[in-house]
Amino acid sequence: MACGAVDAGFPRQARLTRPAQFRAVFAGARRYRNRYFTILVRPDPALAGARLGMAIPKKLAPRATDRNRIKRLIRERFRHSRWRLGGLDAVVMIRSIACHTDNAILMAALDDLWQRISDPCAES
Repeated sequence: MACGAVDAGFPRQARLTRPAQFRAVFAGARRYRNRYFTILVRPDPALAGARLGMAIPKKLAPRATDRNRIKRLIRERFRHSRWRLGGLDAVVMIRSIACHTDNAILMAALDDLWQRISDPCAES
């Protein structure tokens, strides 16, 4: 890695992988939302970095291609924002309109949410 570069990978330790981890986030989370996404966030100071989980139900995105496209976008935007989020667990959920929305709009919406989460002074 070049001097001063930030590791923007998505290693296994950056993922929520077990049902108990998801339950913990759903039980004690702060909610951030916009027109396309809802992100549940549970701070955990013991974590070295943020971890991501996704809940993309077939009911809201019936086509696998839509679910996979949205998951790729979520992972990509998380990778680029992970370094500034600190120790937290986040679960991203979609709203039904996300399936019919352009990638650029979804990426901007995700960037806005990650910014709001990482900046505690931007509470609205």
